[in-house]
Amino acid sequence: MAKGKYQEWLEPEGLLKLEGWARDGLTDEQIAKNMGVRTSTLYDWKKKYSEISESLKRGKEVVDRAVENALLKRALGYSYTETTKELVETKMIVTKEVVKEVQPDTTAQIFWLKNRRPDIWRDRKDLEAKVDVNQQDPFKDMTKEELLKIASVEDG
Repeated sequence: MAKGKYQEWLEPEGLLKLEGWARDGLTDEQIAKNMGVRTSTLYDWKKKYSEISESLKRGKEVVDRAVENALLKRALGYSYTETTKELVETKMIVTKEVVKEVQPDTTAQIFWLKNRRPDIWRDRKDLEAKVDVNQQDPFKDMTKEELLKIASVEDG
């Protein structure tokens, strides 16, 4: 079957490829290129064939969850064991194990809170402006030269 034909991508093998590419973190543009079609064609197929759309969603969800878990782990901090090994004669022997701590990351915490709890943590930029729409334009009857003169005086 010719590359890029939608039927190929509705087969179990094609759907598995799509899910894998999405899981690998490829964008829709990159996936379309791998399929041999334009991005707009992939978008059309996603709308028309739920199997393609669902396959891509499943793949992306796996990666999204992994990133969420990594972000949360980094935000909270964690510990791990670092193991040192040495070659003794013909065998690798563990010579040292050290428990190390990764401190909580405030940037990850801020990112998490702003996105998960925007009602409390978002940066608020409430602006209030009062404009009198009935006010006359004081410059409407001025010539271009008069306006330029005012502009040059204010710059100087």
